[in-house]
Amino acid sequence: MAIPLPILDEPAPSIALSHLDDLWFQVAGTLCNLTCRHCFISCSPHNHSFGFLSLDAVRRVLDESVQLGVKEYYFTGGEPFLNRDMTDILERTLLFGPATVLTNGTVFKVEWLERLARAEAASPYSLEFRVSIDGYTAEANDAVRGPGTFDRALRGVRQLAAHGFLPILTVARTDDDQNDTALFAGFVDLLRANGCDRPRVKILPTLRMGAEEDRQRGYRDEERITPEMMEEYDPDRLICSHSRIVSDHGVHVCPILIEAPDARLGAALAKSLGVYPLRHRACFTCYQYGALCANPSEGRRDA
Repeated sequence: MAIPLPILDEPAPSIALSHLDDLWFQVAGTLCNLTCRHCFISCSPHNHSFGFLSLDAVRRVLDESVQLGVKEYYFTGGEPFLNRDMTDILERTLLFGPATVLTNGTVFKVEWLERLARAEAASPYSLEFRVSIDGYTAEANDAVRGPGTFDRALRGVRQLAAHGFLPILTVARTDDDQNDTALFAGFVDLLRANGCDRPRVKILPTLRMGAEEDRQRGYRDEERITPEMMEEYDPDRLICSHSRIVSDHGVHVCPILIEAPDARLGAALAKSLGVYPLRHRACFTCYQYGALCANPSEGRRDA
């Protein structure tokens, strides 16, 4: 059953899908081996609200995506590598375009990484791994992601580096008072100490929904998008202007809102290409920070 999300009662501006560049897959549903205290869709080992996507299901959508001009593919969950088809899915996707996996890095097997390294080497497209770690010390990270997760995630980072991958550490701000410059520097040092001579760090804002509402707070009344705010705003900064996400429930407007009933746009990509009202509180975070889910196309903070 979907969890009610904070939504606006008053009129909200709408945004059109100008081009379907990025296609996401909720490939592991809401199942995760961790129970992070800030997870915006409250994934856990016990959350079966959304299920896995099979290789056949992903293959059908990949075939449909070609006609729609998709340029890049993303895989998220839950933890994607809990899906037993994940390696096969990525091998298949690399025939279509660049692929990125959002993972906690704690469940890799050497045989999977060996296969994926061969698949990327044989493909004209890149395979990226975004590993979630939310503190550059065990004390800071494990307070949010659970005991022992810091060491396990760093082991995953080292495994990726050993197989020739250049992981992107994805860091969520877990404190409103955090200094991004200090945070970035701390993670750069951490990556260099763990075999990554070209550290890559992506710092994400807090999405005040799901488990995060209990950890810190939800959205305030003033945290919303008004029609006036969109008058001179570049809509391409919003992920919903150039992407969609596929789950076992259908096609949704964006990775953040899969639990919102009104964010399900249809059963197939072709039925999901219309406009969408920016009436969820979480839309305000995207408005502030741009297409926060996707890999940046320019200005990426590689050290």
